[in-house]
Amino acid sequence: MSNLQRTLKEEIILSGTGLHTGVTVNLKLLPAPVNHGYKFKRTDIEGEPVVSAIADNVVDTARGTTIEEKAVRIYTVEHILAALYGLQIDNVLIELDNQEVPIMGGSAKMFTDAIDKAGIVEQDVEREYFTVKESITYFDKESGIELMLIPDDEFRINVNISYDSKMLNNQFASLSNLENFKDEIAECRTFVFLRELEPLLKNNLIKGGDLNNAIVIIDKEVSQDEINRLAKLFSKPTVEVKSEGILNNVDLFYTNEPARHKLLDVIGDLALVGKQIKGRVIATKPGHHANTEFAKKIRAVIKKEKLKAEIPVVDFNKAPLYDVNQIMNILPHRQPFLMIDKILEMDNNSVVGMKNVTMNEAFFAGHFPGAPVMPGVLMVEAMAQTGGILVLSTVPDPENYLTFFMKIDKVKFRKNVVPGDTLVFKLSLISPIRRGIANMIGQSFVGDSLVAEGEFMAKILKTK
Repeated sequence: MSNLQRTLKEEIILSGTGLHTGVTVNLKLLPAPVNHGYKFKRTDIEGEPVVSAIADNVVDTARGTTIEEKAVRIYTVEHILAALYGLQIDNVLIELDNQEVPIMGGSAKMFTDAIDKAGIVEQDVEREYFTVKESITYFDKESGIELMLIPDDEFRINVNISYDSKMLNNQFASLSNLENFKDEIAECRTFVFLRELEPLLKNNLIKGGDLNNAIVIIDKEVSQDEINRLAKLFSKPTVEVKSEGILNNVDLFYTNEPARHKLLDVIGDLALVGKQIKGRVIATKPGHHANTEFAKKIRAVIKKEKLKAEIPVVDFNKAPLYDVNQIMNILPHRQPFLMIDKILEMDNNSVVGMKNVTMNEAFFAGHFPGAPVMPGVLMVEAMAQTGGILVLSTVPDPENYLTFFMKIDKVKFRKNVVPGDTLVFKLSLISPIRRGIANMIGQSFVGDSLVAEGEFMAKILKTK
């Protein structure tokens, strides 16, 4: 397959029932332009708001993945996203006239079949992959859930599930190539334990539940009266328990169908990363909460890599945003510990500062005689001071605040800085400032060379 982005050849119209809401939902999948990604549009709301399918927008993972943007929610997005990602489609607009994606058989098959029928077209821009360079992990010690993404030349995934149940203890599933998603994974249906059904019903969930679109696992003795009552709940004339410990409502496509469905869910949730991945996923006991938290971690790594790739282009002949006197009106630092000379640029998310390194610096007298090198710890301090300007710009009276750094992490020094060098510092927010706490990535450049970098966490405290 080529590396060009892909979208639908023509629009797709589908209709079905929401699993939890029980309402009929009309849904359209529409071709979208390059770099559009996956987006949902609520046509039943005034203004037809759009919700981007990214992990940052996940707000709930109880019995499915829910995303929200500007108070507009879309429920149960994982199966349709798995279908799109599994067929390696990059850009689609999904319109729906209610809040929940229809369950459509409890798998991705109806979506993949409809997409196959409509066709897929390549676009004229190359796809951007996230190529895994270092392992990324998510681990929950209490539950034993672990997800890992390690380097690989293609997207591959291994899933292990384990339940405290004699009928569904340990299962394994794998996908070695997305080209096999449609044939090996798409038709695998969701599953539920019988003991979970009644609480879900009592909590007004699974209103659209249907025994035709779920595997029901029985792991305890069940009387015929209970089975008859279950059949009545789902408008079935009769159901019975098979020897394998499942209801006779459906036949299994694979002996490990539950594990394959969990693999499908992982793919759907990782579609929220926003990029196709080149790497191997190893998932143990995955679930929607862990999957989406893992997707957020991957997105954070992607953002950091992007920030690192952006070398600031500065015009030293241009008047600075702040000179050294204006900097001292904001920061409490003074000579010999004021480590920045100018602030060149600043916006809501980043700041660029500079320092001219001269032989007159006091620290060169002892670091080192005859071989002057700027101490790395002072470059870290200079980055921290530059970041302090960005953080303090968010308050109306910065002179009444101090910025205290709570954590400095992943610091690397790549090249010596010597007298005559001009250091340019770039500090960028990794996430929005919340409750006075800022997370930033910092970089120091001499010319086009990255000489130092690190991650900073700071807290703003009022002093007056």
